Amino acid sequence: MRNTERRVAYLVAAVALAQAACAAPLRQAVSHHETRIADQALRYTATVREFPVRDPAGQIGARVVTIAYTRDGVAQPAARPVIFAFNGGPGASSSPLHMKAMGPIVREKSGPDDRSESRLVANESSPLDVADIVFIDPVSTGFSRALPGVDPKPWYDSRFDARTVADVIAQWLRANGREHSPRFLMGESYGAIRAALIANGEPAASFDGVLLVSGPGTPLDAPPDVQIVGSIAGLAAGAWYHGRVDRRGLTSAQFFEAAAAFARGPYAQALAAGDALPAEERQRIAAALSDYIGLPVPLILERNLRIDANTWMFNVLKDRGLRTGRLDLRVTSPLLPGQEGAIDDPALGVVPQGKAGPPPTPASLGAIESPVVGAYLKEQLGFTAGDPYIGVNFLANSQWTFHPDGGSEANMASAMTRDPRLRLFVTAGYFDYGASDGVGYLDAGVPAARFTFAPLPGPHEVYDGADNRAAFNDAVRRFVTVERVDAGTADTP
Repeated sequence: MRNTERRVAYLVAAVALAQAACAAPLRQAVSHHETRIADQALRYTATVREFPVRDPAGQIGARVVTIAYTRDGVAQPAARPVIFAFNGGPGASSSPLHMKAMGPIVREKSGPDDRSESRLVANESSPLDVADIVFIDPVSTGFSRALPGVDPKPWYDSRFDARTVADVIAQWLRANGREHSPRFLMGESYGAIRAALIANGEPAASFDGVLLVSGPGTPLDAPPDVQIVGSIAGLAAGAWYHGRVDRRGLTSAQFFEAAAAFARGPYAQALAAGDALPAEERQRIAAALSDYIGLPVPLILERNLRIDANTWMFNVLKDRGLRTGRLDLRVTSPLLPGQEGAIDDPALGVVPQGKAGPPPTPASLGAIESPVVGAYLKEQLGFTAGDPYIGVNFLANSQWTFHPDGGSEANMASAMTRDPRLRLFVTAGYFDYGASDGVGYLDAGVPAARFTFAPLPGPHEVYDGADNRAAFNDAVRRFVTVERVDAGTADTP
């Protein structure tokens, strides 16, 4: 067969395969469970379900899987709040929010060396007692896939990705008769950008509240000095943790807040002055910055007062032969030549630590399976899937198209101006590089009366650890139920 004939035959076969996949029944698994949350017995239904999504040409090109938990025995389901939650990456599944934070079952370490967190336990702090929760895995994450023969690249686009996720939410609401339920949108990390894009850019989507978890403190396209100013509070918390500064009797929270005030005030003013800043004032700002972030004054002056992530991570513990993490500034690993800073972050855990050599690229890492989550969905929730559950897809991350859409701060300010009922919740970990200090949202025009900022002493996964998880879920519970009486249930007085 000649090459042209082979290509034609391949295309015909690919089209036939895509048509067959499109016609195949949408998969769904429904199971029923009992647990205890907030010191009360609770029955719930878990539904894992596929939804078809269209490509930019309007043709069905992929299927997105949602994992929904709905409380049983609710007298008025239509009046019960529902939270739609996803993580970020981009290219990340919803598994961290799902199985480390809010789901009725969460993962924990079975021992100190268990990096896979293979132990599954009941989550007694889950907000499922007050709201139903729907976790969404975007295309090429989890079990969500483009149809056979369909290029997934169109979904690796910030605007089209937001539109697709908004469509999945609309489909879920219609399929479950929940169009009139109070609804909340939650996005973590890059998911905070996605959530803000949906809230501001998808007019058909309407929400009572938006919850942003560990989102970027500044827009991705912000000028470098703006990004540096926004990172200082987190670096100060990291220096506080490692004992590289005089803590002055302050807690990590107080130190974080004091550093944020310094960064937004005198420090930002000094950077804005540029070369016009007098030498004496430059020295004073460098000394004050050193007192917060733990780097020596000569290094700060050498870097023209501008400290980026790698400068801090590779120098704050250099005398101990260590570098810190980025997603968790408390984590350390050996400081070695050739380290890149982000993809070899010891807190990320995808690159073996303690070995010199060039770090891998996102494309070489590709799609990383999460077998624990996949087994849970297949074995405990009964979802039929032959392919692996993708926890993080670095290939999608490396091919992502970012559009300059103003970031989550500006988008939420715009959305809240348009909708006077919309409320915003933001949380961040003190030990997350570049974590939001909340001020940027107010500066962007988010109304203070409808804004809740609830930082926690955690890393990028701000709910890490039992105490942080409980505090996180309590804050979510308060936000979702404020000024609202939860629907009564048949099994509750």
